[in-house]
Amino acid sequence: MKPVNVGLLGLGTVGGGTFNVLRRNAGEIARRAGRGIEITHAAARDYEPARVPGIESIKVTDDAFAVVDDPDIDIVVELIGGYDPARDLVMKAIANGKHVVTANKALIALHGNEIFAAAQKQGVMVAFEAAVAGGIPIIKAVREGLAANRIEWIAGIINGTGNFILTEMRDKGRDFADVLAEAQRLGYAEADPTFDVEGIDAAHKLTILASIAFGIPLQFEKVYTEGIAYITREDVSYAEQLGYRIKHLGFARRTEQGVELRVHPTLIPDRRLIANVDGVMNAVLIKADAVGPTLYYGAGAGAEPTASAVVADLVDVTRTLTADPENRVPHLAFQPDALSDLPIYPVEDFETAYYLRMCVADRPGVLADITRILGDLGISIEAVIQKEPLEGQQQVPIILLTRTVREKHMNQAIQQIEALNSVEGRITRIRLEHLSAK
Repeated sequence: MKPVNVGLLGLGTVGGGTFNVLRRNAGEIARRAGRGIEITHAAARDYEPARVPGIESIKVTDDAFAVVDDPDIDIVVELIGGYDPARDLVMKAIANGKHVVTANKALIALHGNEIFAAAQKQGVMVAFEAAVAGGIPIIKAVREGLAANRIEWIAGIINGTGNFILTEMRDKGRDFADVLAEAQRLGYAEADPTFDVEGIDAAHKLTILASIAFGIPLQFEKVYTEGIAYITREDVSYAEQLGYRIKHLGFARRTEQGVELRVHPTLIPDRRLIANVDGVMNAVLIKADAVGPTLYYGAGAGAEPTASAVVADLVDVTRTLTADPENRVPHLAFQPDALSDLPIYPVEDFETAYYLRMCVADRPGVLADITRILGDLGISIEAVIQKEPLEGQQQVPIILLTRTVREKHMNQAIQQIEALNSVEGRITRIRLEHLSAK
């Protein structure tokens, strides 16, 4: 059979990695796919030819729409990123009857419902394995490998930048701002790190994972998102003393009442495998009814790890080019007309345990006042750390771990505690998940 012609949009880190992997492993890939897969046309406004050996052998343009409109192209690979012009390019490719492979989590999280509907109508595929957790084949694992299961919850370290920062803060006792600056120097964080440190990038990925896990439409706007900039090295140290580690976690859980979607710093027991995922690595822990807990670990970013997922999608699409569209694996795992209308929980109804750190006056009765407020709202205390004041200081830190409580009750408690004359400043609150297999 004649090779499948691929149009590549973007020759940056991932685009260059995809080109290199396809050329280096061409024979092995053809054996798996049943025919050759060749990039014949690429679009890039700026790239380094030295990083993409052999690029001179194909057509390269600065007009991405020229690639999308090329009649000889069978599959368009979108690696530009962002919302625009990526959305217009993908929609035009679909309208032209071309299959699409993308690593663009923001595009899928925000516009995936529209994109998949258009693809379904045109009878083409949109593959997006590389959009979540880089080289970890998590989309295929959830969508196909766990198809027999009712998935109960997903917990993921799905942003390497945030994980690198928290790891350095724990291992070396460094401050957030100091580690963030190093992450930018190393290329782990962008000049504007907002998407990484505020949890937006992780929320994009969690949106996608939850949709294919629970069979619900993509609903990025309903993900509760909280960043890590307020976490101090003291918080990291206190968590360690209590037997926990702080991770920037994406968490999705299904109940009979609805679905929780949340990204925030989380205390996890240090004996859990996922608590020991360090540096820029990613991991996703899934609890399903038949198989139980399964953990997926690997590189969440980088040229060739992400290219691994992109090329795997190219192989999948190539294998099914002659298949009846109705018999292909659905984009979001469930048949389009079988998606559930389960509501997304409002944040006030979340139920978790909490870590609280507060600075209080060093005098009798303060802790009693705090525990009375918690008790009146039905909040039980699991553990307490109260430090002695340093010489000359009038304030001492108190650290509390609570048992599971509804978010709105915790908000009420914090508001009342902060109003006490003996409490100085704002209380630091971090949610806690035991991630038990039970």
